[in-house]
Amino acid sequence: MDNVNLLIVNGPNLNLLGKREPSIYGDQSIEEYLENMLQQYPEVNVTYFQSNSEGALIDKIHECGFDVDGIILNAGAYTHTSIALHDAIRAVPAPVVEVHISNVHARESFRHVSMISAACKGVICGFGLNSYRLAIEALINR
Repeated sequence: MDNVNLLIVNGPNLNLLGKREPSIYGDQSIEEYLENMLQQYPEVNVTYFQSNSEGALIDKIHECGFDVDGIILNAGAYTHTSIALHDAIRAVPAPVVEVHISNVHARESFRHVSMISAACKGVICGFGLNSYRLAIEALINR
């Protein structure tokens, strides 16, 4: 696939990556990680968006989901609560890969249920920030 256009959408509290609970989420910001990692993928154009607001996440999926080749979504805590995000994913043709930095299945039981997984092409979790790289690989090699 040439010139792949991807959207990475991060949900609540992920603006604090590199500062928030480094034992779980690491000590690197998403901006630092993406800048370095994307050098491996010169054919990939990435738009990055983060919001703590569920409505803003839905709006971004609606805005871009008809034009990009794929969406990488880390919905944060909304993963476990948002039927509205599930519906937004289903409403657009772009394939969506659900991503989590930590292994949510090794954490609190309320994190074991995802309201968005059934609407996504796949789920990657537990590989730290490399979960985003794995999602990029999945989308460019589909």
